[in-house]
Amino acid sequence: MSTARFRAFLAVARYGSFSAGARALGLSQPTLTAQVQALEKQHNVELFVRHGRRLQLSEVGQQLLPFAQQLASLETDAYNLLHDSGRLTRGQLKLGAVGPFHVIEMVDAYRRQYPDIEISIRIGNSAAVLADLENYITDIAVLAGQHDDPRFAIHSYARHRVVLFANVAHPFAHRGSISLAELHQQPLLRREKGSTTRAALDLALQQAGVKPHMSMEIGSREALREAVIRGLGLGTVSEAEFIAHPDIRIVRLEGDPVHTETYVYCLAERRHSLLISSFFEQALSGEPKRQAELTST
Repeated sequence: MSTARFRAFLAVARYGSFSAGARALGLSQPTLTAQVQALEKQHNVELFVRHGRRLQLSEVGQQLLPFAQQLASLETDAYNLLHDSGRLTRGQLKLGAVGPFHVIEMVDAYRRQYPDIEISIRIGNSAAVLADLENYITDIAVLAGQHDDPRFAIHSYARHRVVLFANVAHPFAHRGSISLAELHQQPLLRREKGSTTRAALDLALQQAGVKPHMSMEIGSREALREAVIRGLGLGTVSEAEFIAHPDIRIVRLEGDPVHTETYVYCLAERRHSLLISSFFEQALSGEPKRQAELTST
């Protein structure tokens, strides 16, 4: 079984064309095309359905994709182990996160111990970050919520209350806190489906019987912040990720009824990978102190 052929198949599936896949692997297009065709011929299957210049995975190709992703991941793990003899002097670690705050904190701690490991970060909402982890696009995911699934190894990192923020012209901006009930019929901006902050807030509102006026759905916390700055409604965010601006004010919800918890995920089958284990051990080493600080605030 040729791993090069599976790498070629995976590159074409990932990048959508033979030319883009070849560039990603540093191969000529004819070489990569020949590898995919050899895999198809070897097993007498069609892995891609070709429509002119457009490619899409065949039914067999769709079934093969997760196996090819696992093979690529295992090959990387094996290479790092054999090449560095357990010293982690070289390697690549791919992270996914719902926001920059915690993941940058973790990377800072990790890089102090392993400065030669190359790190990349993909930012998205919870659903996208979890999908990247499931599809072996990333090695580790940092999420604001717990998803109970035996496929994942999960470690708690931190807990933060969700706070309101308002334009300075809004009456709430001049108060230190409000009750959840006061959000009834207020113009509330909400994050997109898949956002853990939105899910936590929606649950708290439902349990309290509070119905704000949902004026707009916005797909990122940066865009939501800009909408509040322009006075389009009230926003909510994890307190740790609030970014101050002269035109907005932070407002706490009395009793802190809404909170998010940050967890670090990896695929359970990869938890003892040398590279992934090193990240968990180093990046999470300060967790008890952070949790104590959160409890005392």
